[in-house]
Amino acid sequence: MIYLDYQATTPLAPEAREAMLRWLEGAGEGDGYANPSSTHKAGRAAAAAVEVARDQVAALLPKGGRVFFTSGATEALNWALLRGAEAMPGGVAGLSIEHAASLQCLERLNATILPVDEKGLALPPDDALIPENGIVATMLVNNEVGTVQPVADFAVAAHAKNSLLLCDAVQGYGRVAIPDGPDLIALSAHKIHGPKGIGALWVRDGVDLPPLMFGGAQEQGMRSGTVSPALCAGFGAAAALAAERFDADAEHVERLWSLALDLLPEWTINGDANRRYHGNLNVRREGVNGLRLMSDARDIAFSLGSACGSGSGKVSHVLRAMGVSEADARASIRLGWGRYTSEQELREGLDAIKAAARLQGVN
Repeated sequence: MIYLDYQATTPLAPEAREAMLRWLEGAGEGDGYANPSSTHKAGRAAAAAVEVARDQVAALLPKGGRVFFTSGATEALNWALLRGAEAMPGGVAGLSIEHAASLQCLERLNATILPVDEKGLALPPDDALIPENGIVATMLVNNEVGTVQPVADFAVAAHAKNSLLLCDAVQGYGRVAIPDGPDLIALSAHKIHGPKGIGALWVRDGVDLPPLMFGGAQEQGMRSGTVSPALCAGFGAAAALAAERFDADAEHVERLWSLALDLLPEWTINGDANRRYHGNLNVRREGVNGLRLMSDARDIAFSLGSACGSGSGKVSHVLRAMGVSEADARASIRLGWGRYTSEQELREGLDAIKAAARLQGVN
């Protein structure tokens, strides 16, 4: 299997695995399984590991905020929007290309949906569409087409109307610099070579967000429930590695991007080719059936769009928001690569996809 689906999830970094094992198998004295809320020695050691991880995750975020661990970005986005709307009742707005975790919350809140252009980029903020004393949701990197959104511009527009800016930074964290301006930032560990089942919500100092859950007052009283030191340690190690390898990873991704463009000259890129993260290539080819392509190239892991919606049979809401026709959307595929993708793997994977396309009569 050649894995080209990095937007869905990423391989676990060996460093993250090792960091987790200590808190699953023992912290050197056989006490790695201790509850971090316990006050005995083992519990304090587990709590210290959680705080080290919190600092590692925060190091890639703006200064002046707090990191709260969650079960993932979906929980973080739901918390920020649904509970945040209670504290900021002036209304909600968000981009039409947000991930379903945000978009479905926006729909429940009767939010104003902000448009994007044909390149998958948000239109400049329209003051008439920005709520007063509310919340504006603007993702950093789109998960389906990779376009980088003008988060800082929307933060300025939101703040001008005393509203908060929520940024879904899942696809950009650790790979794209996160601009100053957001008040709330949602993250996920498994998109940066960390474990599944853990994410975070960063909350700017001074933002009064209601707690998500009540019970044992964990996570500074904001999210009750026993925290997993192993998952936190894995997330922290992955974040620290992303910081250490930031430039090297970026250079590797650029090489793979150039190689992919050389190998797919007849395919049309969905989304802006430059204002995007180059580890995401969403392309289409007239005459191709994307679903059949996945079946015929079954030894290559790629997708038609968001993993969350791949089984629904629905056309990508992101591509449709960009004005892509239904036929072109169904002829589109998403390819993703990163740190552990070799040039040889990418070459072989794309050759297999092109061979599968030829079975459909597309040369």
